[in-house]
Amino acid sequence: MQGLVLIHSVGLISPYWTSRKKYDVFLSFRGEDTRTNFTDHLYDALSRSRIVTFRDDPKLEAGEEIAPELFTAIQQSWCSVIVFSQTYAFSSWCLEELAEIVKQHNNDGHKVFPIFYDVDPSDLRKQKEKVEEAFARHEERYKEDREKIQRWRNALIQVAGIKGWHLNNRHESEFIREIIKKISAKLCHLVTHSDLVGMTERLEDLYLKINIGENDVRIIGICGMGGIGKTTLARLAYNQMSHHFESKSFIADVREVSDKCGLVSLQKQLLSEIFHDECFKIFNVHEGNDIISHMLSRKKVLVVLDDVDNIQHLKCLVGRHDWFGLGSRIIVTTREEHLLRSWPVDDMYEPTTLNPKDALQLFSLKAFHGDTVPKDDFIELSYHVVKYAGGLPLALEILGCFLCGRDATQWRSAIERLKRDSNKEILDKLRISFDGLEEREKNIFLDIACFFNGEEKDFVMKVLDGCEFFPDIGIDVLIKKSLIKVDEHKYLWMHNLLQEMGRKIVKEKCVDEPGKRCRLWEERDVHHVLTKNTGTKMIEGIIINNKRESSKMLNLNWKGCPLRSLPSSFQPDNLVALLLSYSRIRQLWKGNRPLGKLKMMNLEGSQNLIKTPDFTTASNLEVLILKGCTKLVDVHPSIAVLKSVKVLNLRDCRSLRSLPTIIGMESLETLILSGCSSLLRFPEIDGKMERLKTLDLSGCYRVENLSENLQHAKFLEELDLSETAITELPSFIFQFKNLKVLSFNGFDRGRTNSIAPMLPLLSGLSSLSKLKLRDCNLCEGDIPSDISGLSCLKELDLSGNNFISIPASLTRLFKLEELILSNCNMCTLGEADIHGLCSLKWLFLNGNNFITVPLALTQLSKLKLLALSNCMELNSLPQLPTCIEDVWLDGCSSLEVVASPSKVCNLVDSAAILAFNCFKLAENINALTLLRKHLKAFANSRKMFDIIMPGSEIPEWFSQQTSHSSIDIPLPINLQEDSEWIGVACCCIFVNNDASRDEGFIDCGALMYGRNRRQIERRGYLVGKRLNRPIMKDHIFLRYWSRDKLYPLSLKDKYGGCETNNLRTTDCLGHKRDELHVFFNGHSLKVKKCGVRIVYEKDLEAIKELHCHITQSSPNFEHIHQHSAQNDGSAGSTSDIKQKRNISEEAEEEASTVVNYLRGFKGQILAPRKPIRERGLQPKLMQKIFNFIMGQSRKKH
Repeated sequence: MQGLVLIHSVGLISPYWTSRKKYDVFLSFRGEDTRTNFTDHLYDALSRSRIVTFRDDPKLEAGEEIAPELFTAIQQSWCSVIVFSQTYAFSSWCLEELAEIVKQHNNDGHKVFPIFYDVDPSDLRKQKEKVEEAFARHEERYKEDREKIQRWRNALIQVAGIKGWHLNNRHESEFIREIIKKISAKLCHLVTHSDLVGMTERLEDLYLKINIGENDVRIIGICGMGGIGKTTLARLAYNQMSHHFESKSFIADVREVSDKCGLVSLQKQLLSEIFHDECFKIFNVHEGNDIISHMLSRKKVLVVLDDVDNIQHLKCLVGRHDWFGLGSRIIVTTREEHLLRSWPVDDMYEPTTLNPKDALQLFSLKAFHGDTVPKDDFIELSYHVVKYAGGLPLALEILGCFLCGRDATQWRSAIERLKRDSNKEILDKLRISFDGLEEREKNIFLDIACFFNGEEKDFVMKVLDGCEFFPDIGIDVLIKKSLIKVDEHKYLWMHNLLQEMGRKIVKEKCVDEPGKRCRLWEERDVHHVLTKNTGTKMIEGIIINNKRESSKMLNLNWKGCPLRSLPSSFQPDNLVALLLSYSRIRQLWKGNRPLGKLKMMNLEGSQNLIKTPDFTTASNLEVLILKGCTKLVDVHPSIAVLKSVKVLNLRDCRSLRSLPTIIGMESLETLILSGCSSLLRFPEIDGKMERLKTLDLSGCYRVENLSENLQHAKFLEELDLSETAITELPSFIFQFKNLKVLSFNGFDRGRTNSIAPMLPLLSGLSSLSKLKLRDCNLCEGDIPSDISGLSCLKELDLSGNNFISIPASLTRLFKLEELILSNCNMCTLGEADIHGLCSLKWLFLNGNNFITVPLALTQLSKLKLLALSNCMELNSLPQLPTCIEDVWLDGCSSLEVVASPSKVCNLVDSAAILAFNCFKLAENINALTLLRKHLKAFANSRKMFDIIMPGSEIPEWFSQQTSHSSIDIPLPINLQEDSEWIGVACCCIFVNNDASRDEGFIDCGALMYGRNRRQIERRGYLVGKRLNRPIMKDHIFLRYWSRDKLYPLSLKDKYGGCETNNLRTTDCLGHKRDELHVFFNGHSLKVKKCGVRIVYEKDLEAIKELHCHITQSSPNFEHIHQHSAQNDGSAGSTSDIKQKRNISEEAEEEASTVVNYLRGFKGQILAPRKPIRERGLQPKLMQKIFNFIMGQSRKKH
């Protein structure tokens, strides 16, 4: 059980804490009063608690002057414990010690803990009674050294004012126990971030679950994959908490000890560690259970059971809660979540892998002899190793130790070798969990490792079910054993080192001949097997290009397959999924093949495909995707009789001219024919096709009518007939009570308006939530008054029609959330009372003829987005509703005035003004002035605010600037407590970097380093010709984050104080300040320079009309950072700055490759509730998916 490490060797000697001092405690006392009684007992108690304590030798007191050894001892101690007794002040030696202690306290943070042993602190402070008498003697004795006397007096007054411990006629033994307990707790705080990498937040979270303040018995589980740091975390918590308990026991390697020596030996170890002086004879586990439950039931104990893998371990060592005394805590570490779920565990904590910064730091500690920063020659190489380890502490430690002391050439060789041959020590540790699986679970694990990592759970379940692996229980077993995870989007994930371990197991079956292995995933192996015909019956699954798959020969997934057809020897008898997207396949095979087990076929993007196979034998086929097969002219007639098909996707098959005359797919739920521009007719339907829910014919320009049998599709929910040749909606459509989405967009503005007479029938569609009637030549009077009967309607798109003003009947759609009236030649909103649109959130008025926006918009109390892009006549923007988050003004070439925000302050999380190419506006007002107007109205309510408009220079107001695309700014230590501080502003200048590209994006984010390490929300914007946002000249992107965005209240609660909880690790000792790393990224755009400023209340008054200065063409990064340090009272070394920047870039790169983002972004683009279109992108945008995003965005238009 490897994990995070203690750096200082002292931690191994004194396991309760880690100290950089020679002594933990310096004892100051008057020997005559307490040496042989109280102080002697206190010293003994400190020693027994393994607190390293300095106590002076009685022989030293023989001299007049204090011995230099004592000054040295004070300086080498972390704290001093001062026993003030009746005659303490009479000793010049004691007072000289006290003065030195106070000096170290004031200069170096030396801790002071006074004990008032039958002494009143006020007598010491006021220096009366015996203290007064003592100083009278000293003044008489040291007449010539008044300065020394005053130094003693000041020291005594200062220390007497510190809160300490009072005997108050208590029993001394009880008094000493309290002192030891509190000093131990304080010493625990000496573990800082430099000692234990990545542990601070883990301990915080674990302590919340342990909740040591409650007087109950709690069993806490720590669960996670091998090497994640469970043992290290448990050991550190054990060391820090143990002084709170009467007795303690840490039983390591429970699994291994149990296998070798049996359960009885573990029971003996538990009892022996709790009762040091007793010997236990236990003959069987039942007797051990009785002894444990009897002897521990009245004792407050701390027990850690490390690496438990069997329920018997818990039964024989933990038993029930009543086996232990009140206040006891039992911590169990395991890889088996199921064990914790099946036992009465009170709570469970799951450690996560280390973030990139902590991972690099831990690796560096091992690889560079304790340094936390890689050496210059090894920075890039270190990043490669850290990326390979995937944040797993075990791997970072092993690889760091292996590479330590080797030169750069050897490092490169080792890294290349890791790509082919994994580290045996790491994989052997991880394999323990795999070896404990049943055979079916092993197969599922190997399938996920070889094929399915990062794949949708439902898809994996479907494929594995076809292989008779019983995936419902099998996948659950793997999750409970910490071998895989399912994220919030229902995708399966396995750590990359576990995946590598699984793949190595497969390769070991036959190293030389891939055709004799059970699974193939590397392209060269698959190509070898398929072209050389070396395949055997051993093969159960194939996949190429590092994507999903699995099992029982066969799930063939070969994205970009270069073959024109599959080899004649290929026998798909057991094929469950055939996934050959973006391949060069022209024809899969000739003739008929047995496809009885086939459930899924995906040939998306195979642009050379001209013919589909015969589907006669594919009786179980459920999903057929031929999307983007642009050369496909027709499909095999056998497709018409596929009774099990649920999804048929032929989107953008532009050459497809016909489908079978009659189709009878009785299970069909989704039929997508959008973009089939050559399709001449929609086929007749044989039967009722009652399960059909989605029918998309958009862009089928030649299709003129629908099959009458479609009227039986009574469960139809989505129907898209936009851009077809259908001129009249079939009357049966208005009988679909379940229809939620209806699109009927004209593509020929010149054709006669035949849709208007049918609009009254819409009122019968009671479930309709989204209606699109774009470019249908509708006028205001064509919208029926009873359209308000569409009580579920939330989205209405009437763009491209002819409205002088908003149709009055629309204002009664009380639930409408989105209204699109773009390009409708509107000059005004008219006389209609738009107050009725009380739920409206998104209003699109792009491309209309407004000169100004009517004040009536202020009636829309829930409006979040107002889109006015390309309103060429618009010259002023008046006061708007305070609830608005985003205003789009792109291309408003006449716009000159933007009104100030209302003083009414609504709580809106973020807001933006986007004014791309508004050059007149930029001549009249600058971005900084807009920011000031916004902050004066919303500084305390909006957490983030963006402005984009033309601009070529960064305002001088931004005190720190650089010609890079990112910048670091150290934050003042007490910034959170500064009531005058309101937020941080940053900006950049960007320009189109690639005129040939029609699209791009610009985004901004920040990373917080220090006590509150995390990523601040990242958001950006799509730009380019395709979005009517061409970037013609330089633009400025200005962003403001409020103090609540940078330091949420939840963080303040979590890290608010260093002394609020004895169990809290004082990370503040290791990190005296936070640092903010701000970065801008552009795709097809160039970020030329950027700047940042910490914003205070007084700065709002200081913002005046812009006087931009030209930033130096290539400012020195270190100079900029030093300028920041001078302003802030701090400075950082060049190497530290460079290192932090590299770590930040690593974090940004990792964030940009998170697969979840693709799913999240896709969902937002397609979500009917919230239009994204040109809306700001959410975090972690990836260049690899940019074209996909553009495609989705275009479809929304």
